[in-house]
Amino acid sequence: MAKDGSEHSSRMGINTRLAHSGNNPHDYFGFVNPPVVHASTVLFRDAASMAARSQKYTYGTRGTPTTDALAHAIDALEGSAGTIVVPSGLAAVTVPLLAFVSAGDHLLIVDTVYHPTRNFADTMLKRLGVEVEYYAPDLGASIAALIKPNTKVVFTESPASNTFEVQDIPAIVKAAHAAGAIVMMDNTWATPLYFRPLDHGVDISIHAATKYPAGHSDVLLGTVSANETCWKHLYESFCTLGCCAGPDDVYQVLRGLRTMGVRLEHHQRSTLAIASWLEGQKGVARVLHPALPSHPDHDLWKRDFSGSSGIFSIVLAGGGQKQQHAFLDALQIFGLGYSWGGYESLAVPVWLGDRVVAKAPYEGPLIRLQIGLEDVDDLKADISRGLTAAAAA
Repeated sequence: MAKDGSEHSSRMGINTRLAHSGNNPHDYFGFVNPPVVHASTVLFRDAASMAARSQKYTYGTRGTPTTDALAHAIDALEGSAGTIVVPSGLAAVTVPLLAFVSAGDHLLIVDTVYHPTRNFADTMLKRLGVEVEYYAPDLGASIAALIKPNTKVVFTESPASNTFEVQDIPAIVKAAHAAGAIVMMDNTWATPLYFRPLDHGVDISIHAATKYPAGHSDVLLGTVSANETCWKHLYESFCTLGCCAGPDDVYQVLRGLRTMGVRLEHHQRSTLAIASWLEGQKGVARVLHPALPSHPDHDLWKRDFSGSSGIFSIVLAGGGQKQQHAFLDALQIFGLGYSWGGYESLAVPVWLGDRVVAKAPYEGPLIRLQIGLEDVDDLKADISRGLTAAAAA
C-alpha cells in the first residue's frame, strides 16, 4: 500500500512495493520502520469493550502492530485475504493442515515434498486418524483419479524439494475444486515474487520466511496466506492453536523483505550461471534446475513462473555415498548445513529413501546446492574442487 493509502501501489514495481508495503510511517510519528511491540496483555478501555472484544487488539497471541505490518506486506505480495505469522516454516505447514483436516479425512500430498512435512503427516496426522496418500509430481489433471469423497486437502510443493519437478498447479486445482477439496502449496522456492499461488487457484500459500524473506540465516519464521474462502477458518484455527511468532523475529523478517527483490535477482543470476556451467562439467550426470531448457518440466516452469531462485541439485556421474561425501568434504566456500535462502552458499547430500511413488532412477548420488551472494567464479572453483575429489574417491 502506498503511504497515502491508495490502491495504485498494486501497479508499482516489485521492489517499490517491497520497500513500502506493510505499514505507514506516518502512523508512527514518521519513523520509517514500525515499532517492535512486545505484548501479551492488552488493556481495554472499559468493561463493555472487554466483554464485546470490540477493539482491534485483545491479546498478544492474536496479533500486534508488528505482526500486522508483516502480514499486510505479505498480503500485498500474495494477493491474499489474510496472512498468519508462525514461528517456523514447518509451523506454516502444520498449522493449516491441522486447521483443515480431521479424523476420517483423506489427504493427498505430493511424494516429492519437504521431508518434515512428510514426517508430520506420517506421524501426527495418521495418529489423529487422517488417511495420508502420496502422489507423483507429474500427475497434473490425472490426480482426479486419486481424489476420494473424503479428500479434503491436496498438498502441493512446486518445484519439488531436492529434485525440483514442477507440478501443473492449475490442473491440480481444477480437479481438487471439482471434488470439493482445497489446495495448499508450499511456495518457498519461488516466493510470491516469482509465483503467486492464489492467482493460479490455490487456496492457501505457505512460505518458510526463514529463507528468502529473512535472508540472513538467523531467523525462524513462517507465513500462511489464504484466499477469502479459507481465511476465516485459518485465522480461527491459528488463534485456537496459539502458535504465534515472537515480535523481534517478525521485525527482522519485515526488515529482510525490503531487500528480498534485489537479493533474489542476484541469487537467480548467479545460480543460472553456475547451473548452466555445471551441465558441461565432467563428473556431472544431470543438473536438476527447472529454469534450464534441459529440464523435463522447463516448459511448465516457463508457463507459470516469472523467475527462479538459488537452490537446485546435481547428480554425480556414478558412485555412491563415498563420492558424495568426498565432494562435500572438499568444499571450502560452501558450508555444509540445512536450510537455504541466506547470503552464504550451502551444500547438502540428498536422500530419497522416504519416497513411495516418485522413485526416478538417478545416475549417481545427488547433492543440493544453495547459491548465495558470493562471486560466481569463486563458487565455480569450489565446486570444481568437489568434483575433482568425487572423481578421485
